[in-house]
Amino acid sequence: MSADLSQRLVPDGLWELVAPLLPSFNSRPQGGGTAPLDERAVFTAVVYVLTSGCAWRYLPETFGVSPATAHRRFTAWTEVGLWRRLHRAVLDELGAQGEIDYRRLTVRYERKGSHFLAFLGLAAALTCYKKLAKLTM
Repeated sequence: MSADLSQRLVPDGLWELVAPLLPSFNSRPQGGGTAPLDERAVFTAVVYVLTSGCAWRYLPETFGVSPATAHRRFTAWTEVGLWRRLHRAVLDELGAQGEIDYRRLTVRYERKGSHFLAFLGLAAALTCYKKLAKLTM
């Protein structure tokens, strides 16, 4: 995958917020399996699928991540609440810079369905991150 596309999907500043929120890789106790992948590459592939509308099975090979791996990580991250925590982390950064009035902020996730909720959380986080990135330029 081109570095330019990777930077547009997951800029360094966003990755600094995401990386500590990701659950750690646990090797299987019985051994075997595959070696851990670059978490940023996997996250970037998931962001691509969620923001482009691409079907998992059509994830371009240039991401260096199989569609099955990207979907498996997406599912695991959704189950541990990554998308809401990421949204909150970006909001906290904006709040630390005095850019959010928390008295007027309402965040509601009403629909059920992991893909929809993940998309909402990611979309909200990316929207807030764009504002944060403008402030730090």
